[in-house]
Amino acid sequence: MSLMSDQVTSHLADLMPSEWLVPTSLSESMNYSLMAGGKRLRPLLVLSACESLGGNQEAALEAACAVEMVHTYSLIHDDLPAMDNDDYRRGKLTNHKVYGEATAILAGDALLTHAFYNISQMHRKYGVNAESVLSIIEELSEMAGPRGMVGGQIADMEGEQGLTDLAHLQYIHIHKTSDLIVFSLLAGGRIAGANEYQLQALRTFGLKIGLAFQIQDDILDLIGDENKLGKKTQSDVEQQKVTYPYFIGLDASRTEVEKLTREGKEALLSADLNDPSRLLEIADYLLNRDH
Repeated sequence: MSLMSDQVTSHLADLMPSEWLVPTSLSESMNYSLMAGGKRLRPLLVLSACESLGGNQEAALEAACAVEMVHTYSLIHDDLPAMDNDDYRRGKLTNHKVYGEATAILAGDALLTHAFYNISQMHRKYGVNAESVLSIIEELSEMAGPRGMVGGQIADMEGEQGLTDLAHLQYIHIHKTSDLIVFSLLAGGRIAGANEYQLQALRTFGLKIGLAFQIQDDILDLIGDENKLGKKTQSDVEQQKVTYPYFIGLDASRTEVEKLTREGKEALLSADLNDPSRLLEIADYLLNRDH
């Protein structure tokens, strides 16, 4: 997985065409957060889903970088004073603490917009079927937008003001976190020419491990190591956010993570993929992560 992660980081370093004239302050702010490290989970899922069906890895790298840009934009905006008001992200000062709020907002806007440019290159540079590229654009728009991640984020903000229903919390986790994970798997599958049954299996796998991932985040916010996480723990408690451990307890939350991971892997194994081993490895890594 580290080799794939290095490929993504290297590709992200050449973010924009060299002939583009982009204000230095904007490009520096974009790169500051984009190159801050992290697990690169979503790009890895794009590449691994494509690999599982023997698809074009160079083309998949464009989609992998696109989803990392969308994820990074969401983190920049999440950290702003009007949202979570965080000082640190991945062990570094948050974007607005370094570049100011206005530049941080615009850097996020630029990353979101540039992601769609990257996706367009899959057809222009690598000949990925235009219908498949159109479906990938449609799914990113849906899963990153009001029906997806942004909808989950505002439901999360409203949840700070008094959340009493586990179904509402699940809605937040599915849309704030799982949707981009699902997108990543579908994008990799579409690039590799997955059939509808395989796409549905990838969707189910993404939904299950995405929800497990966010429940694990809830757990780590309570008991995790700040040095490993690169950010403050107990932030959910301080912001009075209701989490899975709050509703069902720590032990039941851990059991739920294991159950969701198992169900996701079962769905994947039913899909007749060429080689799902790397996707299964990622699921196990997420189950056992401590940061």
